[in-house]
Amino acid sequence: MTAVLVVLICQGILGAIDTLWHHEATAKLPSSPTARGELALHGLREAIYAVVFLTLPWLRWEGWLAWGLAALLLAEIWITLQDFLLEDRTRRLPPTERVLHTVMAIGFGGLLVLLGPVLIAWAGRPTGFVVESHGALSWIATALGLGVLAWAVRDGLAATRRLPAPPEPAVALRGQTVLVTGATGFIGAPLVARRLARGDRVVVLVRDEIAARLRWPSGVLIVRDLADLPAELRIDAVVNLAGAPVAAGPWTRARRKVLLASRLDTTRAVGRLIERLERPPEVVVNASAIGFYGDRGDEALPEDAEAGIGFMADLVRVWEREMTALEGLGVRVCRLRLGMVFDWSGGPLALLGLPARFGGAAVMGDGRQWAPWIHLEDVLRLIDTALADRRYEGAINAVAPDQVTQGEMTHALVWHFRRPQWLRIPAWPLRLMLGEMSDLFLASQKVEPRRLQALGFLWTRPTLPEAFVSPPPAPARPLPAATRAA
Repeated sequence: MTAVLVVLICQGILGAIDTLWHHEATAKLPSSPTARGELALHGLREAIYAVVFLTLPWLRWEGWLAWGLAALLLAEIWITLQDFLLEDRTRRLPPTERVLHTVMAIGFGGLLVLLGPVLIAWAGRPTGFVVESHGALSWIATALGLGVLAWAVRDGLAATRRLPAPPEPAVALRGQTVLVTGATGFIGAPLVARRLARGDRVVVLVRDEIAARLRWPSGVLIVRDLADLPAELRIDAVVNLAGAPVAAGPWTRARRKVLLASRLDTTRAVGRLIERLERPPEVVVNASAIGFYGDRGDEALPEDAEAGIGFMADLVRVWEREMTALEGLGVRVCRLRLGMVFDWSGGPLALLGLPARFGGAAVMGDGRQWAPWIHLEDVLRLIDTALADRRYEGAINAVAPDQVTQGEMTHALVWHFRRPQWLRIPAWPLRLMLGEMSDLFLASQKVEPRRLQALGFLWTRPTLPEAFVSPPPAPARPLPAATRAA
């Protein structure tokens, strides 16, 4: 059984990498309306693996129970085959995910080869469970099994969650043509739905054309390259949300190049498009990030604060410099420096909420680092407003006015679920394991939304407890008529 458990643990580790890297960070399956079937299959498979991981290291399935375990493993094969077919129809898998799936399929075959003789031997004995420990291997497999069980619950809930209807727009304009890059992402997808609901024409730049056509079978012009758009096409506004996720993998030298290139290449492509359009857009709203400020302790950070130091600060500073170059093309450019964007449909809140539901939410470091945030609904309203209101230009801190530390945020989240808060992760192991990437969890940025407050922006969820409430709040009030674009 030692060899069986070693292979099983390796499968669990590879499965965790696949889930966190590809399903969560890259494809963002829980927030994708086209991934409900895939999530349901993942939940079923994870439930089977949870049974195997939590029982096989401690119990012998003897007699007819051995055939029951064999049936579970055969069911896992059928579910995996269905998952492969569904993935090919609904999204474009990156090469690393295909390679990992192949390795895991080979590993599962090895597991069956090793476990087959054991099950045959168990089947010849009287029916019943027999306790048998395998030391440290049993405990490692159990820990993986608890993680698999938690993700089975998460994927099952995501597969059955009813998606909210598109929210009402904040500013009542109709008939615009809006280009959205990063349109299938956590912010981009609901933004496109929102613009369509208000009667706008939408052009989307995407990497995965298959998933985009399943999401929007009609009414949206889908392109993979902005060079394919004709010069005579009328585009009134651009919303640039493209950029590889910063938390999707270690910040190796190659990964840093990807993070920078994914932002600069798209921004430059937008600039080349504007140059050749017969009628350039009036405004470009570009997603930026509070990472611009770096780790600044308790220093108040309004929009005119200097850039910080570190990779994230350098990344955003170079990116914003490229955005500012678009102003030379005669368009208004609004740079939204986003904090953590919260919504239960995906993003960081969904990931933070999973351990909080089970009482495992952790305070990072000393917990005194400032953690700016904003709710997705307010981000969408802010983009709507920035597109319509000429006063919105330059850098704007897109954060909520409720300033909290990471420790306060963690306590508020566990209080929302009525769970205890006991876990604390010191800074040094995060620094040791993640290097500079640990700044995502440990950097302190006391960002203040001074420009939004001066402009009279109204948050629908200005406080943290309101951000955790699932039902939407009352529709946001529109801006006064005098503030809208002419």
